[in-house]
Amino acid sequence: MSDERDEEPGVSRLDAFADAMASVLDRCVWSQTMTHETLVPYLIEETYELVDAIEAGTTDEIIEELGDVLWQVAFHSEIASRTADERFDIQDVAARVTAKMVRRHPHVFGDEVAETPEEVLRLWTAAKAAEKTQRRSVLDGIPQGMPALALADKVIGRANRVGVAVDTTHAGPALDDEEELGAQLLAMVASGRAKGIDAERSLRVAVRALQSEIRAAER
Repeated sequence: MSDERDEEPGVSRLDAFADAMASVLDRCVWSQTMTHETLVPYLIEETYELVDAIEAGTTDEIIEELGDVLWQVAFHSEIASRTADERFDIQDVAARVTAKMVRRHPHVFGDEVAETPEEVLRLWTAAKAAEKTQRRSVLDGIPQGMPALALADKVIGRANRVGVAVDTTHAGPALDDEEELGAQLLAMVASGRAKGIDAERSLRVAVRALQSEIRAAER
């Protein structure tokens, strides 16, 4: 495919990108061996590289890493377009996420009014709840494979919704900012490591216990 493909009238760069991805699947024998499942490690790696670029990189690095994440989206979509029981493509993905964006921003695309971030969050939460009517627990939809710290933050937020409080008596002195919290977390990990305790696993155990408490409160 020519590099000038995206220069043609009526062809967007995103269309050209999707076409290029199709060519890769047509002609690259390695890519043809990939599945949704075997691509997962690459998606995780690219996502973390994007986080690194956002937190400590340059604008060019952010653009590059966003592109790599988009590449993964295109890769999965092209695989699906060739899979008999899936048959969706990147256009379907774009249409679905556009519809979701419109639904979750009724203050932008509808008649609702939200003049504060808190009001926006209320509308977002209501719209999301309406979409997920089949869910039976506030914990439904939380990916259990998230890193333990991110998982803990997510689960604590859901615990608040059902009136389950997390004991903070072991948190140490009051913290004023992210730097202090980061230093305390680092010290806790170092202390655990010195005693042969895996911090990631320990936090997961605690989060599982909290999830059990939440499910009990929902009964």
